[in-house]
Amino acid sequence: MPVMERIQAEVDGHPIVLFMKGTPQFPMCGFSSRAVHALREAGAEHVYTINVLEEPEIRANLPRFSNWPTFPQLFINGELIGGCDITLELHESGELQRIVAEALSQ
Repeated sequence: MPVMERIQAEVDGHPIVLFMKGTPQFPMCGFSSRAVHALREAGAEHVYTINVLEEPEIRANLPRFSNWPTFPQLFINGELIGGCDITLELHESGELQRIVAEALSQ
């Protein structure tokens, strides 16, 4: 499967997808760690993640797919939410909890 189709399938196949450096148990950058922590606090205990350090083809092509240059990248219900800063802003405002609850209830 071509990489762009694979990315689309991953985004479409899970209500919440976090493309990150490392894993939730062993994040390999502070931004990824903070995004995972915010998602957990918002009620997303088991987020589907893709470690871009182990997927060089996805790492190289995801910024083109999403038009977002950095990692992590959070997708909820097929839509790009953003990176670490936006995820943290949504968490601090309480909005992330609402978005996560809606995504997991569908």
